[in-house]
Amino acid sequence: MPDSKRILFTAALCKDKRGAAVSHQRETLMAEHLAYVEKIVDQILVAGPMFDQDNKTIIGSILIYKTAEKEEAQQLLENDPYYSAGIWETIEFETFRGALGSAVGGISY
Repeated sequence: MPDSKRILFTAALCKDKRGAAVSHQRETLMAEHLAYVEKIVDQILVAGPMFDQDNKTIIGSILIYKTAEKEEAQQLLENDPYYSAGIWETIEFETFRGALGSAVGGISY
């Protein structure tokens, strides 16, 4: 079993395209998106929308997957209805080790 203090995760930082059409598309697909992430919830550490400076306007999504494999995280993301609809302008995958916080059981270093 791997050292629990050395578990790696992969974060997907997904920024939306700009414009009312994309906002409408995001809203229209939200139920499908939520159904999908609920289906894979055991593979997600945490996920949610990112907001603009006003803390009201959604500008993208952050999904942190319980995998160190960027390819696995990418496959999970590519099955998301938001991805299929092309609402994200940019997607970045970053692998990291959670060192501190309740999601990793407190202090893990």
